[in-house]
Amino acid sequence: MKEDILEQFPILVHVWGSKLLMALLLLAIFWFASRMVRQAIFAAGTKADLEYPVVRLMAMAARVTLLVAGIVTALGTVGVDVSALVAGLGLTGFALGFAIKDTISNILAGVLLLVYRPFSKTDYVEVKGMEGEVTAIDLRYTTLQYGEQTILLPNSLLFTNPITIGKPTDKE
Repeated sequence: MKEDILEQFPILVHVWGSKLLMALLLLAIFWFASRMVRQAIFAAGTKADLEYPVVRLMAMAARVTLLVAGIVTALGTVGVDVSALVAGLGLTGFALGFAIKDTISNILAGVLLLVYRPFSKTDYVEVKGMEGEVTAIDLRYTTLQYGEQTILLPNSLLFTNPITIGKPTDKE
């Protein structure tokens, strides 16, 4: 039995070695492509004068997508049946989408607010009875300052409701 293993060892190394080498090469190509795409997105975002959090989110999403595609491709090259893995990833994404749909809607609304810029810092806004001066806009929340009070408004609220933009004296 030991002699059979020793006789088959060069064949196994040749077959599995070439598959593993090809899988590692594919992983390296996808990793390199993800870095290049990330740099291209940062360059395009800077040129288009987009907000840094939006550009960073797009770059991270592109990089993770390419790396996951590279891992799935490499596993398929080695001989792993990736159909169940891809189906599992799809179901996981679907379940996570439902579980964190409010967070996702706030982030997407934040991206759109940062891209379209309907208002900016130091603008005075009113939405759904809440008002104040905008002190920060990020991916999840917009921060308003009203006197001594700080109000964190979810971005989805700002994106789906009418917003009044103006100074507090405009209300009179």
